[in-house]
Amino acid sequence: MNLVEMAHAAEAGAGGGAGMLNILFLGGFVLIFYFLLIRPQSKRRKEHQALVSSLAKGNEVVTAGGIVGRVTKVEDDFIKLQVAPKIEMRVQKSAISATLPNGTLKSLDESGG
Repeated sequence: MNLVEMAHAAEAGAGGGAGMLNILFLGGFVLIFYFLLIRPQSKRRKEHQALVSSLAKGNEVVTAGGIVGRVTKVEDDFIKLQVAPKIEMRVQKSAISATLPNGTLKSLDESGG
């Protein structure tokens, strides 16, 4: 009988510390989630927004679909890309994935790409 009462008393005493341990684990998971998912995505979004807002006539860019061209006109939500001589396309600004160094299009044309 005495052992049973001691076992119940030990369980009751351990329950208080387990609640605090669960809160620490939850806090740890929140921190891991923030540093591995939320923070890097926010940083990428800010960098892309800066890229889109810095677009200007004459920039050479690549779209998310892989189209390479030179910016000929910048509008509010769209830009016009010259993808070949006398061929222009209207593309959403948000579809631009990267800018290229000037002269990249010329080197691509010379290499036959």
